[in-house]
Amino acid sequence: MERATTDLLRHQLEDRRARLSATLEAEGPDADLVRLLRQVDSALGRLETDDYARCLVCQGHVAEQDLRLNPLIEYCLCGLTPRQQRALETDLELARRIQAALLPDPDLAAAGWEASYRYEPAGVLSGDYCDLWMRPDEASSLFFAVGDVSGKGLAASLLMAHLQSAFRSLLATGVPLAELVERVNRQLLEASLPTHYATLACGRATADGRVEIVNAGHLPPLVVRGAEVERVAATGFPLGLFSERPYQVTSLQFEPGHSLVIYTDGLTEARLPNGEEYGEQRVAHLLAQPSKSSAPRHVVQAVRGDLAGFLGDSARTDDLTVLVLRRGGSRVGQGRVASRVTEANARTVAAPGRA
Repeated sequence: MERATTDLLRHQLEDRRARLSATLEAEGPDADLVRLLRQVDSALGRLETDDYARCLVCQGHVAEQDLRLNPLIEYCLCGLTPRQQRALETDLELARRIQAALLPDPDLAAAGWEASYRYEPAGVLSGDYCDLWMRPDEASSLFFAVGDVSGKGLAASLLMAHLQSAFRSLLATGVPLAELVERVNRQLLEASLPTHYATLACGRATADGRVEIVNAGHLPPLVVRGAEVERVAATGFPLGLFSERPYQVTSLQFEPGHSLVIYTDGLTEARLPNGEEYGEQRVAHLLAQPSKSSAPRHVVQAVRGDLAGFLGDSARTDDLTVLVLRRGGSRVGQGRVASRVTEANARTVAAPGRA
């Protein structure tokens, strides 16, 4: 394997180990968690040996693409007949179409806000979650969500679909945002394996410019006010890790022309073969630059274009989602360009956690 692939797999395995260890420490001994932790430790120990990624059936090597999706995989497709492999490909293509149908309209204007997003799976299916919706009885509010399920591929996509279903069904009940996230967390704990969890940044934007956000261990959303870029820190742990954990709401006020940018780590953790990472500072600097248009679609295009320029011929290895919401109205003055990233001035209690 190439060194870049080995480093990426080590990063994924070490992240899983940290998550499992934290869960064991908080929740106490659990046979399934201990077994999974041993699998991760075993994979880390074999990572740079010939035994790692060797199929237990045919003794051949598992494809690097499959390893990037699941660094614990121990089987290739050697046991499938050509007919079975074609059937599997057909099923995956159907799953891809279903997942694409679950996504909202790529460009939306509602409740005095404009929104646009880009959703790019690393493989056939994505573990990212992106949603925009309005409640029929609340036309003055636009709800939004961006999440990142641990892992990739089919298992992550199934959890993504479950996450969307849970949010939309609970949203119809009219429960407060923080309580909604707490309930989704409990549902995810009951419906998923201990190795799978999800980070999430979700909220509501109202016609008067007020935005409420719950950040469940997700990368900090960025608030863009002209040349000023602020971070919205996490207010709780990722979903599916701990039970009965509270989540706090961060409240912000947006003027016309101000934007909110939410993304998954397929953007900031994109890496070159030499290990250089794209990083949050580069995103913030790009968003702070004066531009001819701050329309959400153009901002998304600018971010995606800058990432492509950074990567060059290097391929993306993770799912990518970028969502931009902008309050409508006249543009605010650009002022002096500043790529400084500050913490958002809001009522919030920060907590650790990240996918």
